[in-house]
Amino acid sequence: MAGSVNKVILVGNLGADPEVKSFQNGGRIANIRIATSESWKDRATGERKERTEWHNVVIQSEGLVGVVERFLKKGSKVYIEGSLRTRKWQDRDGNDRYTTEISVGVGGVLTMLDGAQGGGAGGGARSGGNWGGSSGGSSGGWDQGGGPGGGNDFGGGRSSGGSPFPDDLDDEVPF
Repeated sequence: MAGSVNKVILVGNLGADPEVKSFQNGGRIANIRIATSESWKDRATGERKERTEWHNVVIQSEGLVGVVERFLKKGSKVYIEGSLRTRKWQDRDGNDRYTTEISVGVGGVLTMLDGAQGGGAGGGARSGGNWGGSSGGSSGGWDQGGGPGGGNDFGGGRSSGGSPFPDDLDDEVPF
């Protein structure tokens, strides 16, 4: 095998409002908790069962932190692409602890599946090459429908609400 892959894809709902932290150097991160659920029918009893998993997600791209801060809240449905990271820290007693979380940084994707602030078609953003410093420009764009020039209003979806193609295209094929 020539390489390896560390990629996580989640579709779920936020269990709490996002927590945004700012640092002295001006960088920011957002922490969110996403719940994913699976359900099945027990073969022995015929009873429907459900299991919910909770995932800690750290948004490290400055552009996506702004999207999270502005548009996401408890209950928001999101699509996330990131990678697994395990970090070591010490508790109050000096014991080493480890936490595994999903990191959404360079190359990560965040798509709002229920639209900005409860309505609309949803919107998505792909992070730029910035790990938390000042972006100096657009750090992302629409990853569905609008192309990368879609601007920085990541939350509203398409205003027409219909096809992602312009209405003025000629339907006739020239051959």
